[in-house]
Amino acid sequence: MTDPLAEVVTLLQPSASFSKLIEAAGAWRVRRVEAGRPFYAAVLKGACRLTVDDHPPMIVEKGDFVLLPSLDDFATSSLDPPPENVVTPPVEIGPRRFRLGRRDGPAEVRLVVGYCAFGSADTALLLSLLPRLVQVRGEPRLATLVELVDEEARAARPARDVVLAHLLEVLLIEAFRATGRTSASPGLIHGLADERLATALRRLHENPTRAWTVPELAREAGLSRSVFFDRFRRVVGLTPMDYLLAWRMALAKDMLRRKDGSIAAIAERTGYRSPSTFTIAFSRHVGMPPGRYARGEA
Repeated sequence: MTDPLAEVVTLLQPSASFSKLIEAAGAWRVRRVEAGRPFYAAVLKGACRLTVDDHPPMIVEKGDFVLLPSLDDFATSSLDPPPENVVTPPVEIGPRRFRLGRRDGPAEVRLVVGYCAFGSADTALLLSLLPRLVQVRGEPRLATLVELVDEEARAARPARDVVLAHLLEVLLIEAFRATGRTSASPGLIHGLADERLATALRRLHENPTRAWTVPELAREAGLSRSVFFDRFRRVVGLTPMDYLLAWRMALAKDMLRRKDGSIAAIAERTGYRSPSTFTIAFSRHVGMPPGRYARGEA
């Protein structure tokens, strides 16, 4: 059976590009403006406050995993932070290990933080199918992975960075799995948590070349046309046909980048009856014809 989440994650080509261990005590605050870089944090000890853009502050604590797939501005601070205009410079106390706040005494908070890299040129589209903010807690599998991250981050073993990167990639996938049960954010993951919509989404991913209609997808979901359409748009954030188009274009762009077949073959594999129809749809969606895109002129 086709797994839509696995397909999206595979097309994103995720990797953990950089990570560091943060220890903190007393009052502290750090701010970051990252211009869309995906950020993650695994809380290993204690609790702290996270503020994302204009959202109210949220508390993250030991065992929590937070993923911000795309953002521009966020701040992390102690639960009792310093005055608003005070930012605490981190002090490096070891390789990829930093201290915040009070320099002496045991750490009250310990986190592994870092950035993901998404290799896909279609990252913006794929991220639009995922939640904007992921916070997972109370998940035994994630708790076990966080403990492994803690152990590996503090050890001086051979290939430490390679092992840590792979552990964080697994954390990323587990977080997406878990957030479908907790997040109200529209997107693919929320849709897969809805049993009726998940059936339609899987059918669509199993056969993206089929000339799907809303009534056909509604029958797959066991819902009336109007109920299915409204529910899909509210839960996934796109209409069914817009989602199908977006997914076909994501597949087409991936095949064009990999030079996986002629334009005629790619048109057929993405549900278009002729290369000319595919070229028109692709050009309208992407802003350039597929041949030009395949030559790397994007």
